[in-house]
Amino acid sequence: MTTAPTRTRRTSDDLIQAEVPVLAHNYHPLPVVLARAEGVWVEDVEGRRYLDMLAGYSALNFGHRHPALIEAAHRQLDQLTLTSRAFHHNRLAAFAEDLAELTGQDMVLPMNTGAEAVESGIKVARKWAYEVKGVPADQATIVVASGNFHGRTTTVISFSDDETARAGFGPYTPGFRTVPYNDLAALEAAIDDTTAAVLLEPIQGEAGVLIPDDGYLTGVRELTTRAGCLFIADEIQSGLGRTGTTLAVEHENVVPDVVLLGKALGGGIVPVSAVVGRRDVMTVLGPGQHGSTFGGNPLAAAVGSAVIDLLATGEFQTRAVDLGKVLHAGLSELLGHGVTDFRTRGLWAGVDIDPALGTGRTISEHLMDQGVLVKDTHGSTIRLAPPLTITEDELGTALAALKRTLHQLS
Repeated sequence: MTTAPTRTRRTSDDLIQAEVPVLAHNYHPLPVVLARAEGVWVEDVEGRRYLDMLAGYSALNFGHRHPALIEAAHRQLDQLTLTSRAFHHNRLAAFAEDLAELTGQDMVLPMNTGAEAVESGIKVARKWAYEVKGVPADQATIVVASGNFHGRTTTVISFSDDETARAGFGPYTPGFRTVPYNDLAALEAAIDDTTAAVLLEPIQGEAGVLIPDDGYLTGVRELTTRAGCLFIADEIQSGLGRTGTTLAVEHENVVPDVVLLGKALGGGIVPVSAVVGRRDVMTVLGPGQHGSTFGGNPLAAAVGSAVIDLLATGEFQTRAVDLGKVLHAGLSELLGHGVTDFRTRGLWAGVDIDPALGTGRTISEHLMDQGVLVKDTHGSTIRLAPPLTITEDELGTALAALKRTLHQLS
């Protein structure tokens, strides 16, 4: 009989080094080892506290361990956690009803991760194209935007132009056409009779929180309606309160045919994602044609329903608007003082740092040393996406740390 190895208490450095020989090197995290969290604050194994200004790429929109979400999870853990979809369970109908109402759609396909939601949306669009639109078999195309980030599955990276995510993983899945983001003329030229859908992020998060021109999303809706193809909005990062509305497309009063959700839908507790859409689109799927053992499981449905309850009050959308103004004002003061440009929408920002001061990774490491956690993206850009529960004083703390960092590096 084997016995579990005895381990002494490990420091952050010990734990980071222990990962090297046994953990695949597909991430390059900041050198911080977190052990506890509450609200907008996290703590490492040595007890150092940090202000979380990333919120799990918006998976933690409601902060770490929000009491209502923890209560919902605890309550469900004592009852039923998994049935698979071989059986019905008593939490799924309410979750689907409430999510459809929240998003203004008809039907819900529950999945687990954001990438699964994107893959599922692609499958739904292709099947709809063949069965409803009449596209010849295996000829359906989907138009996407350059600079996109929809996940890291083989199909999704096939239409990515990020060579770090793409190179070395071919052969690639065909059937996609890429056009420049925020370019309606290019989009119109790419759509033809084979087009099943246009798949876009209303705001491109991984690209640096790129916000399209006013009227772009309205134009996409008009083009797809006129061409008789679907508009699929990937709201996995931008949705569920982050930008000051439940969905980012609401800033232009646009209703897509299909919306992809994830991240915040699981409250930072369990992976929960979903494809929500029009009834005539979603009903192209029949039994056995798509599925997930864990998709829509009782624990996920319970937590997801609690998330929907939080959003239904409108409190978090309002907080994103009000605190977004504070964030915008604070970043405005840094323009020309280490910040070359920035973009905000609600409580979400992409901040371009003067490359002479360092890369985005450099800035992130310096902020970590000051007790603030952010994450870089391309080049010298950092992203700010704190939990929507952050206070104005805490937001001021983060902005002050950024100001000090820029001054120190100047």
